[in-house]
Amino acid sequence: MKIGILGLGLIGGSLGYDLRSLGHHILGVSRRASTCHRAIALGSVDEADVNMSLLATAEVVFICTPIGLIVPQFQQLIEHLSAATIVTDVGSVKAPIVKAISPLWPNFIGGHPMAGTADSGIEAAQRDLFLGRPYVLTPDTTTPTTVISVVEEIVRSLGANIYYCQPEQHDRAVSWISHLPVMVSASLIAACMGETDREVLQLAQNLASSGFRDTSRVGGGNPELGVMMAQYNRQALLGSLQQYCHQLDELITLIEQENWHALEAKLQSTQQARPDFVE
Repeated sequence: MKIGILGLGLIGGSLGYDLRSLGHHILGVSRRASTCHRAIALGSVDEADVNMSLLATAEVVFICTPIGLIVPQFQQLIEHLSAATIVTDVGSVKAPIVKAISPLWPNFIGGHPMAGTADSGIEAAQRDLFLGRPYVLTPDTTTPTTVISVVEEIVRSLGANIYYCQPEQHDRAVSWISHLPVMVSASLIAACMGETDREVLQLAQNLASSGFRDTSRVGGGNPELGVMMAQYNRQALLGSLQQYCHQLDELITLIEQENWHALEAKLQSTQQARPDFVE
């Protein structure tokens, strides 16, 4: 199958590696010629160009650009596609994307692979990135069953675990487990940097180990992606942040009151709940 990838960064490049290894012919498009050349040299794609016309013969196209570019890039892309081409995206926000594209392209299905690293660009792409990871598909009532089947088959071939949900459900869910952690993690780093004693700050930086590394990782990621999460999933993220602030206020009150029994009960509750999210 000829598969097009619009956007050759971490996700697009990783898709190219895996799909090409499965025997598909991969056509890649990037805004930079240097990225196109590098993607070919790395073996992520068979052909690459800055011109979207390269994707005219693709049977399926994955849009792997940053969230804010998905809809405008799609609007340029449709000039080059046949009506039978299946289009999907990998954006971490779904409702505004599905709402904008579905009326324009019947053969569209929203998607979101829950995989990635703190790095970006074609150099960050890696093989088997999606293996064993969740991959969400968000068809609506008008999505043709053939479109769902084709994209599902491709996703399964990556070794990913498929979940189906409504776009709005997806956005609320990821606000809790993806977008909120970015803001919390960034706030942790910013709070630490607020230490006014330079010697203490330096000591903290020297002593930082696995606990800080784990909780600060996503806050040290791509700033552009964090802004787009907030911009395009604003309402759900605000709700998550407000609930998080409420939980912090509760902890502050318990510590101020030296209510160690209630604090222990709270921490026991979170200890018991964590495996439901990560195991």
